[in-house]
Amino acid sequence: MKTTREEAREESHHEAVKSLNELLEKNYDAEKGFKKALEDVKNPSLKKFFKNQAIIRSRFKTEIEKELHDLNAHPKVKEGSTTGSLHRTWIDIKTALTGNDDESVLEECIRGEKASAKEYEEKLSKGHFPPKVKTILTSQLHEIKNTISTVKRMEDIADD
Repeated sequence: MKTTREEAREESHHEAVKSLNELLEKNYDAEKGFKKALEDVKNPSLKKFFKNQAIIRSRFKTEIEKELHDLNAHPKVKEGSTTGSLHRTWIDIKTALTGNDDESVLEECIRGEKASAKEYEEKLSKGHFPPKVKTILTSQLHEIKNTISTVKRMEDIADD
């Protein structure tokens, strides 16, 4: 029979693994979204930016997968979510209706990144993560917030 402490530790481990798998899925979606944005924009600087963001999200996935393995768990995600797929479809429709303009792609990028930041904040606030994992996720959240700021500046320039 397990002690209360063992049960609590097991539950905390389960929650950490579940949350990491959910963030992993979010990063699969984000990487695909940035690759889609890369295809949709015309501006060479934006293409370079979105390519770099896809690479960053690939790194995030690798970091999360490593932490899952370190927790003796396996990544459950390999494709991304239905929600992410629907968001990319929405981007296709919106850019088609607006003449495939870069500003529309930037708007959707901000929306997607804000959703990512919110999910990271929610997961981190629950505090189920070992300190090393929490540090990695906090760093990733900081990078996501920097991306939001950068995209907002790009959007302001596109408005001019």
